[in-house]
Amino acid sequence: MSRTRVVITGLGTTNPVGGDVASTWEALVSGRSGVRALTDEWAADLPVQIGGRIAVEPTEVLERVKARRLDRSAQFALVAAMEAWRQAGLEGAVQDGGLDGDRVGVAVASGIGGVTTLLDNYDVLKAKGPRRVSPLAVPMLMPNAPAANISLYVGARAAAQTPVSACASGNEGIALAVDQIRLGRADVVLAGGTEAAIHPLPMAAFANMMALSKKQGDPTAVSRPWDTGRDGFVLGEGAGILVLERLEHAQARGATIYGEVLGAGVTADSHDIAQPDPEGRGGTRAIRAALREAEIDPSAIVHVNAHATSTPQGDIAEGLMLHATLGAHVSDVVVTSTKSMTGHLLGGAGALESVATVMALRDRVSPPTINLDDKDPAVDLDIATEARKLPDGQVAALNNSFGFGGANVAVAFGSF
Repeated sequence: MSRTRVVITGLGTTNPVGGDVASTWEALVSGRSGVRALTDEWAADLPVQIGGRIAVEPTEVLERVKARRLDRSAQFALVAAMEAWRQAGLEGAVQDGGLDGDRVGVAVASGIGGVTTLLDNYDVLKAKGPRRVSPLAVPMLMPNAPAANISLYVGARAAAQTPVSACASGNEGIALAVDQIRLGRADVVLAGGTEAAIHPLPMAAFANMMALSKKQGDPTAVSRPWDTGRDGFVLGEGAGILVLERLEHAQARGATIYGEVLGAGVTADSHDIAQPDPEGRGGTRAIRAALREAEIDPSAIVHVNAHATSTPQGDIAEGLMLHATLGAHVSDVVVTSTKSMTGHLLGGAGALESVATVMALRDRVSPPTINLDDKDPAVDLDIATEARKLPDGQVAALNNSFGFGGANVAVAFGSF
């Protein structure tokens, strides 16, 4: 039996460099950072006072009454889903009867969930008592709230699922969506991830575990994957959503196709709760699994949007993974880390970077990695430090995500 082909018919995002796909892509190709100083009063006492704040507040897109009933993580996800669904030409399709909602699913992840709602309501509880806690707190803070609200918006009834695997969550949502389509459980799935964790407690916790960069000076120069001066990641926020669709279903309705999901690999390190396996064995197996499922040779890969968060150990481990999986061909692959511009979106990272990977294949250009002034000699990769042209023809690219708990997800995309 031939493998079911899964294509991408819609893209949506809101993040630190842009409020939609067009503005995001222009910023990434131009090498423009969205990291800036945090001016909130609560940030003054933190050891880290920068972050990748959202470029366009969701209240500029959503109705204010609707926005107030959602945690920021769900706001971001819904904004991105609305753009992706509209781009796919499916706005109102289930409600109008043109699309069977029983065959539409959602697989939208979050690494942390509605942490802002949880912590803000705890502050209310302590200051004003239990009667002042919001009756909407639970449906706002639950990790599946973004997926649930997207399913309500589009009328998806096949499933509304929420994989949670820390910083690998967004890409795991995409892998899950591909499985749902290939298993015949849905024809269309909105997939991706979201995160809104720029709040004093998560930032203090990440800083105290030495995960965040504590560099001073120009905020836009702090996130520096593969550079010898890197000392941790910059926390970002936002969401990325892809509309995935069975090829025949997309063709039957005349949809525009932006690319194809060829395969995905999901593995676990079983090494440490926070530190990556220094030899990258789990990630290596995930990349190999993605290539195997995609039924492509490593020589088909021309581009990698790497996880590369700007941490000393993780950036090195990913380089080892790419050498182990791509072999001698790795020198012909253009590698980039868009986290140098967006910061690290945690559960939304893989989804945003998958949007960027699809756009790179569509436009045949790799965004640059900025702030790479002195490449670590332990990293033997061809890293784009300015926008780089990619080859024409039928080609493929990888997007990698790795998370606390030893979660590894690699997704292989193809041009169409």
